[in-house]
Parts: sequence; structure tokens; C-alpha cells
Amino acid sequence: MGNWTVQQIIDKILLDMCGGPKISPTCDIISIGSPDTIVTGVATTFMATFDVIKEAVRQGKNFIITHEPTWFNGMDQTDWCENDSIYLAKKKYLEDNGVTIWRLHDHMHMGSETDYIYKGLIEELGWRNYLQKDEPQPWIYEIPHTTLRALADEFKKIFHMDTIQIIGSPDMEVKRVGILVGGGSLGLGVEVMPMQVMERDRLDLMVVGDITEWTICAYLNDAYQMGFNKGMLTLGHERSEEFGMKYMEKWLKERFTDFPIAFIDAKEPFRYL
Repeated sequence: MGNWTVQQIIDKILLDMCGGPKISPTCDIISIGSPDTIVTGVATTFMATFDVIKEAVRQGKNFIITHEPTWFNGMDQTDWCENDSIYLAKKKYLEDNGVTIWRLHDHMHMGSETDYIYKGLIEELGWRNYLQKDEPQPWIYEIPHTTLRALADEFKKIFHMDTIQIIGSPDMEVKRVGILVGGGSLGLGVEVMPMQVMERDRLDLMVVGDITEWTICAYLNDAYQMGFNKGMLTLGHERSEEFGMKYMEKWLKERFTDFPIAFIDAKEPFRYL
């Protein structure tokens, strides 16, 4: 087994994914641990929740690559929580078990060849051949005719979800589908973008991660109430992006053979009563 350090692994990932670091400032930082740690194993996940961390420790993996923050805010700042009981307990467990966590967010969405979160999601769905190649972003898909109800049932199985929120008639016909993962459905800084995509690309259905109830949600509710064949299916941030990190297990195994690599599912954050 080779003696790869955390920093050596980070450097190779960024080189192969993006040609090297290209985003600054970035949230892609080591949130705890040391770049000089010798890696015994790598776990990939959407978010380093406590259950994910415990499972990584159980598996003997001391380097977690997470897509989302460890410390409950976008830039993993800890000045606000230095005396917080939840932060201190989680930090102690990580330190006691010698775990280093690195966030791979910005560069994963802006890879030289693709957005790797979308790549993993589309592999999980089996929709690669449905992607409309003339689109600048991997957002638009033309799938075999189905209904919103049938698609929701299929998604519940694929994404291991007990329930899915929809807007529109369950029996509406669906062929042209847009997908905006995670916070992308909030518009990526342009609040009206999801509605513009719906109209521009003549979409029947938008699959979303996060929602703001007065934007795409209200737009499609109005469309449905006025008789348009329009709808929305909500996966949530975690379910829409987790499978990009599942894909990273495969991607990393093609590049590293000196230590074990495993995907750990952070799972949907909610329980339903």
C-alpha cells in the first residue's frame, strides 16, 4: 500500500478533474484534519453527517471527501460555533479518530469536461441517451412518453424515497424534462432562470432539488391551475446530488489503487410521519 497524503490525493483529483485548481476563493477546503495525513482509505459522500463519519471510521477510512459542508454553513466557517455543543462533540469525535475531511464542491460542478454531479445523477437514472446535446448545460432531456405518476414511482425506487412532492396532475403526459440539481433550481443567482428554462425549452416537467415557493413552484402551480401541461417533481438537495458522489467512488478507483475507496450514502435528511 502506497503512502499517499491527503494533499497528494487532492492535488491529483483537481489536476485530473479541472487541470488543477481554478476557482478562488472556493469552499473546497480541508474542514478538519491535516493535509499531511497518510490516507488509509477514502469515503465519498454528499455530506459528512455524523452517521457517515461513524461508518467511515468503522470501515477504517480516515479521509472523507464530501460535497457539502461539515460545519453547517457554506464556507465551513467555525468562528460562530467555537463554543457550540454540537460542533464540539462532532469535532472531538473526528479528532479522536484521526479523520480528515475535504470538501469537493466548486471544482466538481465545474470540471473541464462535465459537471460531475450531473454525470453521476444521469448514470443512476440511465438517461445519458436522452440528454439534448444542443444545450449548453446538462439540463434538458427528452424521454420516452410517460406520466408524472409513473415517473414519480420510478424515482422513488431509484432514489430510495418514501414520498415525492409534485405539482401538476399525476396523469399529465411527460416527454421533455428539465433537471436542476441542488441549489440550481434556485436559479444560480438569477431567480427567474428556472422559469425561463421551462419556457425556452418547451418543458413539460422540471425536476428540482431546492425550491423557493414563490418562484418555479408558484409559476408551475399557476400553469397547472390554468390548464397547461406543466408540472414539477421535487427530489430535494441531497437526493438530487448524492449520486454524483456515488459516481466519484468509480472515478477515484480508476486513479487510485493503493487504498480502499467506498461511497457512503448520507441518505435523505428527513423522516416522514
